[in-house]
Amino acid sequence: MNTDPEIKVIVAFTGTPWQAGMVKSLLENEGIEAFLNDMNRANYNPGWNLPGEGGSVRVVISSLDTGRAKKIVDSYVENMKPL
Repeated sequence: MNTDPEIKVIVAFTGTPWQAGMVKSLLENEGIEAFLNDMNRANYNPGWNLPGEGGSVRVVISSLDTGRAKKIVDSYVENMKPL
């Protein structure tokens, strides 16, 4: 376990439970450990959304993976846009 104080947990993506699950899978397929945060809240309160954001579930990762994760998340978000 790495206990470096410079390593932080960061939010890589926020969306619906389905979207967050897809992003988590995409990140894990590239070897990036990811976790879903607020999933229970989303399941018990399906209409609850974070203010100003498109969903209620956060995908969190280590700050060490920020660069690689950003490319994956950006690609996913770009592909979500309507044609």
